[in-house]
Amino acid sequence: MKVTFLTFPVPGHAYPMSSLARRLKSRGHDVVAIGTPDAAPLLRAAELPFVPYCEKEYPAGSDRERYNQLSRLQGQEALEFTHRTIAEILQAAFDDFPRALREAGADALVLDGVMVELGLVPMHLGMPYVHVSNSLHYDFSGHTPLFAFDWPHETTPEAFARNKEGVRSFLKMLERNRFIARGYAERVGLDFDCNDPLAGISRLAWLTQTPKEFDFPSSHWPPQFHHTGPFHDGSGRSDPDFPWDRLTGEPLIYASMGTLQNGLEGVFSTIAQAVGERAGMQLVLSTGPVLDPQQIKSLPANAIVVDRAPQIELLKRSALCITHAGLNTTLESLTQGVPLVAIPITNDQPGVAARIAYTKTGTCVPLKELTVPRLTLLIDEVLRNSEYRENANRLRQVIANTNGLEKAVDLLEEALGLERPL
Repeated sequence: MKVTFLTFPVPGHAYPMSSLARRLKSRGHDVVAIGTPDAAPLLRAAELPFVPYCEKEYPAGSDRERYNQLSRLQGQEALEFTHRTIAEILQAAFDDFPRALREAGADALVLDGVMVELGLVPMHLGMPYVHVSNSLHYDFSGHTPLFAFDWPHETTPEAFARNKEGVRSFLKMLERNRFIARGYAERVGLDFDCNDPLAGISRLAWLTQTPKEFDFPSSHWPPQFHHTGPFHDGSGRSDPDFPWDRLTGEPLIYASMGTLQNGLEGVFSTIAQAVGERAGMQLVLSTGPVLDPQQIKSLPANAIVVDRAPQIELLKRSALCITHAGLNTTLESLTQGVPLVAIPITNDQPGVAARIAYTKTGTCVPLKELTVPRLTLLIDEVLRNSEYRENANRLRQVIANTNGLEKAVDLLEEALGLERPL
């Protein structure tokens, strides 16, 4: 049986998905990746066979301008931009994805969780499929705050009502997705409940790389939903150049705002000023490809600024991670027992930041409240209060014991009925 993996052409989605595919391949299974042309470098770096789709709508290089726009947005504006982009991809995918599946010789499918509606394609084809949440998973029930909000988890009637109102406001953004999905369902004669935002979700398995111990507690999830733990294995990535000789050997403060929300110069300048000239520590700042490092003000003398960084290797040397609260950076930090200071910008980052605060593995500050004095206080708090590192180390041990990658691949084999070759 050939298992096909479909993901987004951004590292935060492609890295964990390619780790799953590579691990499944190592067990003797036949795998292939499908993606838009800009996904090719990420997936081929993971040594996965690759079949492109939607080449007309998304030729190679076309994602750069889109992500440059997104990098300068924040909050609701960025969230709406992201979901307009997803809707556009969904429209093109419904037209070309069946062709790509045939070309790939797919027998089973693993879909990125942000493409819930695309589950209608394997549903129509009678193909077994699984969804994987590489970013923070959706909770449309109202039992916990939806990922787009930084609200604390509370179980009062007032909190539940607030959560449900948040779901209603978010679903308005997804109306185009559901309209597109309904059009496909009508075209192929598939019965589809367009009022259910999870109508396309796999009934076999829905995996999230969020550890249960990092999530808000709740028992309402469907039986096919599984917390696993991070999928990354530290390989299958292209190695960026890094000036290792400039490291002083002191503990690092590693700061990154991810690969998408990294065009806000003021955030990086605030980080540089808040870190300052701290005795016995060195700042490494990963800016992404949009920002000119010359724009960053008040850099410490021994700071290292790069547009791409070997993140996992640097986190192994870090005492603190300052992050946008992207799920992958957060989990990679906790895998190393590194506490965090989160500055969430948009999308699922507010929800991840709320979980950082809930587990006391770090602190967070909303972007609209970000100032140099506020960030300085939070950095000092996390570095001086051992509770944050102790909690981060507790999560590190949980992640090590669970081994999310192996657990996820076990669940994939079970859900898709895969027998390991002898």
